[in-house]
Amino acid sequence: MTVEHRTLTEFVVDSIREKILTGEIKAGQPLRQTALARAHNVSRIPVREALLQLESEGLVTFEAHKGATATKLDAHQVDELFELRALLESKLLAASIPHMTEASFKQAELLLGQLDNALGKENAANTWSELNYNYHNCLYSGANLPQTQDLVNRLNRSADRYIRIHLLWAGGISKADSEHTQLLNLCKARRVADAVDVLKRHILNSRDQIKLFLLGRQS
Repeated sequence: MTVEHRTLTEFVVDSIREKILTGEIKAGQPLRQTALARAHNVSRIPVREALLQLESEGLVTFEAHKGATATKLDAHQVDELFELRALLESKLLAASIPHMTEASFKQAELLLGQLDNALGKENAANTWSELNYNYHNCLYSGANLPQTQDLVNRLNRSADRYIRIHLLWAGGISKADSEHTQLLNLCKARRVADAVDVLKRHILNSRDQIKLFLLGRQS
């Protein structure tokens, strides 16, 4: 892909994303590629690629016979998703810490470095979201609770679009960075109760900031 073509795609991604998150494009509204191409003065190719990227962010849905539509963002769903995450991930972390190895800690440190390096780079929110997921799962690697882990993985897939909103719009990256470091240090010290407390605050603070953004957008 040429630099010029990639730049056009990024331009369309940024434009459509902002319209969805600010409510200018309503939930369920069709996203017609021809109309979007005309509005952005580009061909349909960067529009199609932009919609696919926004689908990966959870902001666009492709439906049979309807094409692309803007996804509904629901502040009430955020409560349930993030409270369940706090409950189950706390259980995983508490079970994992006594069994974490030096190799686990080194892998977590490596992921923290990759998270830091991802900031400010192209497609940072997408890269950071995936690394964030891998970092948390690294901390849970000693739990040996596969069914709980499977539930957490499903919850995180559902919560991913809200996590990306947090990263893009609510300043989530800078706050999460310091909390991640604190969490890892507590895991290394085997301070289970303190680590669980930090994790719960980490998840529920994200919930509160995302809800604040969504409710402000709706009003």
